[in-house]
Amino acid sequence: MGGRGSLARQLLGWQLVIVFALLASVALVMVVQSNTSFRDTQGRQMLSVAEDVAATPGVRASLADPLQRYALPTFAESARSLSGASYVVIMLPDRTVLTSPDPDQIGERLPLGESTVTRGRTWVGVVDELGGSIAAHVPVIGDNGRVIGMVAAGKEAPTFFAGAVSSAGDALALLGIATVLGVAGSVLLARRVKRQTLGLEPSEITGLIEHREALLHGIREGVVGLDRQHRITLVNDQARTLLSLPDDCVGRGVRDLDLNDRLVDVLTGQVTGDNQIVLRRGRVLVMNRMPIGALGAVVTLRDRTELIALRHELDNTRNTTDTLRAQAHEFTNRLHIIAGLIELGEFDEVRGYVHRISHVQDQWHAEVSAKIADPAVAALLIAKASLASEHGVGLRLAEDSRLAEVDERLSADLVTVVGNLVDNALDALVPAGRDGQHGWIRVAVRQTDDAVCVEVRDSGPGVAPDIVEEVFRHGFTTKAAEHGGPRGLGLALTRQTCVRRHGSVDVRNDGGAVFTARLPLAVEAGR
Repeated sequence: MGGRGSLARQLLGWQLVIVFALLASVALVMVVQSNTSFRDTQGRQMLSVAEDVAATPGVRASLADPLQRYALPTFAESARSLSGASYVVIMLPDRTVLTSPDPDQIGERLPLGESTVTRGRTWVGVVDELGGSIAAHVPVIGDNGRVIGMVAAGKEAPTFFAGAVSSAGDALALLGIATVLGVAGSVLLARRVKRQTLGLEPSEITGLIEHREALLHGIREGVVGLDRQHRITLVNDQARTLLSLPDDCVGRGVRDLDLNDRLVDVLTGQVTGDNQIVLRRGRVLVMNRMPIGALGAVVTLRDRTELIALRHELDNTRNTTDTLRAQAHEFTNRLHIIAGLIELGEFDEVRGYVHRISHVQDQWHAEVSAKIADPAVAALLIAKASLASEHGVGLRLAEDSRLAEVDERLSADLVTVVGNLVDNALDALVPAGRDGQHGWIRVAVRQTDDAVCVEVRDSGPGVAPDIVEEVFRHGFTTKAAEHGGPRGLGLALTRQTCVRRHGSVDVRNDGGAVFTARLPLAVEAGR
């Protein structure tokens, strides 16, 4: 029920307040209309009385003969009593009162205000000097056509309170009818509202809304509500932070906001499926969209940036393990060959074989070290060469490759870019676990005055033209696209790394896939 009463009582209370306010307004209008009607009706009546008195032959004769003026009070009092007027006053042309219900006025000049009777014309209006009465002034015309006197007839106007009292009966009747209708209407309206609110009282509805707001803004997952026109109807703090939405995003369409195409596709339902991966300003988000009938849809999103970073570190560890395993496997095979040659007594052949394999490995190490001065990038290329060799793929370093030792941040970004691009090339050359059939990968790392350019070219089938743009925007590898595997993040993370440094990455086909990444040496402060 709540401390403020049930919904029915609240509706009844407010309806009664409205009814009383309406009745007070109606009563005021009725009083004003009543006074106006009184003035019009009584004004015409007083004019008739004054005209009758002015037209009486005895009045005209008495005014014309001063000796007969003693009869004027009789004519005035008779007209007043018969008409119900408050007063009938007969005056001389100079406004000297000859007859009046008030003896003090006799012989005095009566102020007439704005009356036109002194100019020989009749006049009807309100005269304050006579008690705020409705008065009519009529001139008395003699036989010679001149004004020989004036007649004033008036009736006192009722006060505002008296008018209100006279209208009280109608107001009470209206009040009774309105109260009955208000009670019945409030009960019916309350029942209808309670059915629509599942029987909840206003305080309970308010509590539910407050609880919902606290719940939505308190959870760690982002929640975005959308209507059928893809306008944002609800967004909690976590979603606003993860998507970098402006404060006035509620009510705006998702296409009107500064969102990338991939994010818009997921929010509007153009892309379906569970756990859609989206990149947004350095964050890796996992999003799920659930339609809600005719209301629209709800999209939940989780920040998986740290998880993806850990996964990337795990992949790097796994790659290191695979590299060590490949080196161990290669070393074991060489030991077997050496052991066999010793068993055969081919000691000269053993010396030649050891010299050849040492020379090849030393040559690759020397080539990488001579051209790549950054230790992390150099170690990565040496390790990837062993992994590629195990699959029958040759890893080459372009002749014009040059890289000086760079800062730790750029070095880490180069390791991410080079590692992901080389792994992507290996995936293209070693499909479904088969060997690379003597394919090759060529890596070029070129440093200029303001950036480092990385080019990874392979002898594989290239990238299908219809997914050239998708591989970066949607974040899946060519291997996943060809074999229906799960979407990866290697190329997406490569693009994210380049964009974060205000660089770029693109792909083209030239006898195989050619990925080119550009990473500026410096990053703007605060970005």
